[in-house]
Amino acid sequence: MRIAVGADHRGFSIRNKVVELLKRLGHEVLDMGVFGEDPVDYPDIAAAVARLVSDGQVERGILICGTGLGMCIAANKFPNVRAAPCHDDLTAEMSRRHNDLNVLCLSADMLGERLIDRMIEIWLNTPFEGGRHARRVDKIARLEREYLAQIPKDNEPSQS
Repeated sequence: MRIAVGADHRGFSIRNKVVELLKRLGHEVLDMGVFGEDPVDYPDIAAAVARLVSDGQVERGILICGTGLGMCIAANKFPNVRAAPCHDDLTAEMSRRHNDLNVLCLSADMLGERLIDRMIEIWLNTPFEGGRHARRVDKIARLEREYLAQIPKDNEPSQS
């Protein structure tokens, strides 16, 4: 599987370990940084990963910041991205099983390394159930398409 990974400065050290884990598990990793501990703005990193997921260049993404919350908010601004912060085995599993989550957001400050490794493996190996859950995920995608269709293109005059 192709997976994009990104972190802000607070997730820097965890990102390195996540990239190593994914490679050990046989995945192709696109490492979007950061590559040092100098402060960066998390929306820039979230956008780099979410854009790859949104455009279908990768199947999934993993984002790491202090809480996972800011990355989640920024990533969900992109079409076709379903991002959420997970904090234990159950949320990692259910995010895939019921929500077909394609961007996992993790907290560097509140989760231990062993838990992060276990959650990633669960998240990667849990299939989407489909069925009634597919209907709900499809409704989310339809809401997104309908909203985006209402936004005027940059070159079009607004209707106001």
